[in-house]
Amino acid sequence: MNFIMAMSIGVFILTMIVILWRPQGLNEAWPASIGAAILIVGGVVTGTDLIDIIGKIGGASVTIIATIVMAVILESFGFFHWAATRLVNLSKQSGHRLYWNIQLLCFLMTLLFNNDGSILITTPILILLLKKLHIKPHQQILYLISGALIATASSAPIGVSNIVNLIALRIIDMSLYMHTAMMFVPATLGLLFMSWLMYMVIKNRLPKTLPGIANDIEESFFSKHFHPLKGKLSVETKRKRTKLMTRVLLFVLLIRCLIFAASYFGIPIEMVAVSGSLIMLFWRWYHLRTSPLDILKKTPWHILVFAFSMYVIIYGLQNAGLTTMLVEWFEPIVNQGLFQATLIMGSLVSVLSNIFNNHPALMIGTITLTEMGLDPVTLKTIYLANIIGSDFGSLLLPIGTLASLIWMDILKKNKIKIYWRDYLSISLVVIPVTTLLTLFLLYYWVQFIFA
Repeated sequence: MNFIMAMSIGVFILTMIVILWRPQGLNEAWPASIGAAILIVGGVVTGTDLIDIIGKIGGASVTIIATIVMAVILESFGFFHWAATRLVNLSKQSGHRLYWNIQLLCFLMTLLFNNDGSILITTPILILLLKKLHIKPHQQILYLISGALIATASSAPIGVSNIVNLIALRIIDMSLYMHTAMMFVPATLGLLFMSWLMYMVIKNRLPKTLPGIANDIEESFFSKHFHPLKGKLSVETKRKRTKLMTRVLLFVLLIRCLIFAASYFGIPIEMVAVSGSLIMLFWRWYHLRTSPLDILKKTPWHILVFAFSMYVIIYGLQNAGLTTMLVEWFEPIVNQGLFQATLIMGSLVSVLSNIFNNHPALMIGTITLTEMGLDPVTLKTIYLANIIGSDFGSLLLPIGTLASLIWMDILKKNKIKIYWRDYLSISLVVIPVTTLLTLFLLYYWVQFIFA
């Protein structure tokens, strides 16, 4: 092993150890950026490489941050408190209905925004909701784990719901439209199965009836943030408030549709995402008379640093010869046939994601695929199998995704203890079966529609 390879592997391993360990709650962007800086200073990653990296991840990163900004703006409107109250009302004091409503909420929030934004916004609201309902702590954990699992996995059906998915799409030159056409049906069926299986695992531990009423969640938020000194606002009455929330949600849905239309016609999707965020910022300024500066402060800009730094580290491994080595290892697997390749490569990325996190696992897997000279359908199918491994299979352990790490940090800050045995009691039963089933569905869907 030469010095460059040893240095690249050493930096990668040490970076991942610190990211997963997170001493004293250290933000994951710090170890990633330090590792990237070492490789740049050491000459492993050159200036030309950096320009290429910016070209590949720039649009994806801007798109994801823009959608997170939209989610933060929705939070400032009080949308999530408003939605939580209606979620409770729809549950009609049934703990089992509450489970399905939380699943639907987390799925839709990830679909409309992205998995990191969904986790950042919905987790605090779920914590507040469950506490207001006076649900026992061990039962709260069941709702929180199942909600986090579905929120994170829901980034699979459409590529725009996950930053690493978007980056990988750019690497293999695949449009969002094609990703959705090939992936939406198998991934959504996989999510439905996952929700059902989780329900079967935990239903006997869920409360049959909800012990409290959480109708004051909405009122407490609006009383605190929209008091009379701020003037008469369109959110002061329930009717006007509902009308406003509906309009905002429809606008978000419109922007989501325009992003897919832009992808189909070859227009940069980041232009649509940024335009939508700016319109919402001005809309919020008009309705709430509040400067957008607080939104800029709440936006997790460190995700950009993390994504860029991780890609620099992966580029270092590629320059050190890792990709060439992986092509030699995995080309025989891919050549066995599409069915075997779909199952084996998807499962392999699942394992790597749980060891190293899904960001580097998917990036390494995707770069390796591009070096194999595969035909377009085979390349796209195996890439989507990698996505399933990255978005579904990575959830076996609570350290497999950036969203999971963010989720655990939020729980820690709210003094909620979830032990690994609590998480594994659900994930060990649900995740492997769901991942394999979704890989099967992907293969047969591609054979039926695209082969």
